[in-house]
Amino acid sequence: MSGWEKYVRRVTPYTPGEQPKIKDKIKLNTNENPYPPSPKVEQAIKELEIDAMRMYPDPAVSDLVDAIANYYRVKPSQVFVGVGSDDVLAMSFMTFFNSDKPILFPDITYSFYDVWADVFRIPYETKALTDDFKICVEDYKTDNGGIIFPNPNAPTGAELPLEKVEEIIAANPDVTVIVDEAYVDFGAKSALPLVEKYDNLLVVQTMSKSRSMAGMRIGWAIGNEKMIGYLNDVKYSFNSYTMNRTSIAMGVAAMNDREYFEETTKKIVATRQKTKERLKKLGFVFPDSKSNFIFASHPKYEAKKLFEALKEAHIYVRYFDKPRINEYLRITIGTDEEMEKFFAFLEDYMS
Repeated sequence: MSGWEKYVRRVTPYTPGEQPKIKDKIKLNTNENPYPPSPKVEQAIKELEIDAMRMYPDPAVSDLVDAIANYYRVKPSQVFVGVGSDDVLAMSFMTFFNSDKPILFPDITYSFYDVWADVFRIPYETKALTDDFKICVEDYKTDNGGIIFPNPNAPTGAELPLEKVEEIIAANPDVTVIVDEAYVDFGAKSALPLVEKYDNLLVVQTMSKSRSMAGMRIGWAIGNEKMIGYLNDVKYSFNSYTMNRTSIAMGVAAMNDREYFEETTKKIVATRQKTKERLKKLGFVFPDSKSNFIFASHPKYEAKKLFEALKEAHIYVRYFDKPRINEYLRITIGTDEEMEKFFAFLEDYMS
């Protein structure tokens, strides 16, 4: 080992979903929205002034903050914006998880949480989901340095009822509780109404899923004004200009088109229901999903072999070679046409 290497901060990095370069693929592996962004987003791009690109963007991201605040009927001072919800969550880890006590999150969950904890030297403990992939609320009523969990959970898609979410928040008044709601728009209940009741709650959402903007990297957090102030202090100490002008303009346009947002999410929910029914007929088992994906297993077919067979046919789903979930595939909900091709493959494979 070279001398300088002993000073390197080493972590096991997060592994993102595969982004295949081939054409004629069916991509059901990264929970992207199968529909394009709002037409108003395209119009916003056309209206951008090219000369403005030589100047720095607004560090406060005021236009987008105002649009989000208006949509959710909160004060702009209650909104923090970042480059995707991953950026928001990373900032939140740095800002709020600074105790010597471990933070808590589920053992089966978004696999970036332990990466951030390692990077920022935050002690953590994972709490095992039940056999049917549910959070046990009692596990989070213990001494800790903070709590984070997705709702609906990823990669399971299971929702923790809002009253259970509140039970966790109420039991932990002295630490920050972060509810990661990347998939909440597909049928789950948001914890946002609880923000006014609990000053230790931070709710994080994103444009990557329900608003078809994964390529623009836009996420936000909503909490009380003091909490958002602390987040901004860290942001301005880290990188003042985190979001570019294009993202801001497109984000505002997407947030303001409520009708298109509701139309596309309804399409995905309808396709999800049909997908659930067809998977059940083929013998798959899965927790009830309130997200834009289904986490499914089949008692007769090995998940890894099925994953590889699908990939050979240029149909991409997500496989996690991890304890407890290595017989499951996470299947993103695509268009009706994409799901028809997916099921045509399954029916042929199983015959």
